[in-house]
Amino acid sequence: MAAISSLAPNPAKTSGSRRMSQRLPSDSQAQAAQEQAQQAAQELALVLAAKAGSREAFGKLAQLYQRQCAAVALRLLGNAHDAAELVQDALVKSYRSLDQLQQSERFGPWLMRIVTNLALNYRRSRGRRQALSLEQTSGGPNSDEGEDLRSSLAGSALDAPEVPLTSAELGDAIQRAIEDLPEKQRLALVMFAIEKMPQKDVADVLNCSVEAVKWHVFMARKQLKKSLGTHL
Repeated sequence: MAAISSLAPNPAKTSGSRRMSQRLPSDSQAQAAQEQAQQAAQELALVLAAKAGSREAFGKLAQLYQRQCAAVALRLLGNAHDAAELVQDALVKSYRSLDQLQQSERFGPWLMRIVTNLALNYRRSRGRRQALSLEQTSGGPNSDEGEDLRSSLAGSALDAPEVPLTSAELGDAIQRAIEDLPEKQRLALVMFAIEKMPQKDVADVLNCSVEAVKWHVFMARKQLKKSLGTHL
């Protein structure tokens, strides 16, 4: 009888183990929240020091956000050289405009808003330059040569879905599909779905509600699925 009872699970130990396993996730979450709070406090200290004139503090802030800024700029511009130059311009502009940052604890979204505004302005400017270049090269709006040039620019291997795409071609197709999205859908998708920025931060950048961010991301994904359906 004693042997049988020794093999039976100890209710106290079992319930204790269960309670411990239930505590582990919450303990892990608490630790993550504490680390996040510490990082936020350190970042705020850097922002305040930079506002007081410390270039060293701003340099550390730039290091914290440079990769994310570069990734977003690259997605919006599609060119690594242009993206790198834009990020440098954004960092210089943010340093010179630090006194305009009213919420020092929101430096990240504020900087990202500068990056996206510069990127959008660059895209519009580039679009105007490309349109002008196209008209100049064509020899006039009624030129046959111009029509041939327009056709060559509009067409690509992606117009033939029966041809299997390489990974590079698929990447180009995805980038082009992203570029074709409406502005806010493209920004929301890049920042939230690709760069994993918090929805609140994306909402700050886009100057809209969190619900609007969710809607833009949903519509962007829907449009991408439609655009890339023949290639996936």
